[in-house]
Amino acid sequence: ISDYWSALSRTDYEGLLSQLEAQKASLQLNDWAYASLVNGLATRINNGRVNESALLSWFLLAKSGYKARVAYSNHDVYLLMPSKHEMFEVSYFTLSGTRYYAVEFDGDNKSLGTVYTYEGEYPKATNELDMRVSSVVASNEQPEQRRLSFKFEGKLYNIDVSYDQGRLKFFSTYPQLNLDMYFSSAVYRSTATPLQRQLAIYMKDMDEQQAVNFLLRFVQTSLKYETDEQQFGEENYLFPEETLFYPYSDCEDRAVLFAWLVQSLLNLQVVGLDYPGHVAAAVHFNEPVTGDSVSYRGKRYVVTDPTYTNAVAWMTMPDFKRFEPTVINY
Repeated sequence: ISDYWSALSRTDYEGLLSQLEAQKASLQLNDWAYASLVNGLATRINNGRVNESALLSWFLLAKSGYKARVAYSNHDVYLLMPSKHEMFEVSYFTLSGTRYYAVEFDGDNKSLGTVYTYEGEYPKATNELDMRVSSVVASNEQPEQRRLSFKFEGKLYNIDVSYDQGRLKFFSTYPQLNLDMYFSSAVYRSTATPLQRQLAIYMKDMDEQQAVNFLLRFVQTSLKYETDEQQFGEENYLFPEETLFYPYSDCEDRAVLFAWLVQSLLNLQVVGLDYPGHVAAAVHFNEPVTGDSVSYRGKRYVVTDPTYTNAVAWMTMPDFKRFEPTVINY
């Protein structure tokens, strides 16, 4: 491994790094997308050989300023990277007080067991992965569509939703993160713009409460419900675009999508509500709305539950009325 680093250090690698950085800037890649790009390049260069790909990824990421390192066990080499945001279901090792995650870019996380690594750090590599999702990252500009239908106040609405397969493939590689990361994620324009335009036309003459209830009904009834265990066989939080794509969604997926819709279309503040075994949302209205609410940082947020079918703003699902939810701020 040491010889590999030394040999690569003597090559003319600066041009390759410049091209990678140019791609990162042009496509507005976040850190996970950039690391995936580097890994994809390393895999192609090495014809799919896993160990060599991990070593080349390590070298290029370290030279790009990331705190990457490698570990090995028996005949396998692993790429380790720290993250600003906690990852779940990903093996990690704590080195000098920092968690180094054994990152995989195919969505298939492995259990490593005992590994060997080294103590030193490349002096110019100081960046940890920032897992926040930007609105432009990793699109292939190939939108596909599905139609979502729902009724509100006796009228049927049909909404054509676009989604980008490149984004969906990218999201499938993403490790599981804390819920606030999903609430704060951006939505790509090929999905966001046509959806916002359609919904905005229908809401143009509605007051705040009616508009929020309209968006609630859209999320509550146009999407079919299944738990993550039923659909994926494991817990799997979804970004808004994934919720619009997959045939089923559960409570936290709907809360994330609903929060984005209310913020982007009505410019109202929204927080997530984390109950035992359930996630909903709450909206801070500019006009008085009676009913169930929570107080957060001096403001009143009215309960809105995108999973409580046909419920309106201020209604809490009966099974959770006795609980005081934790506010998810983002």
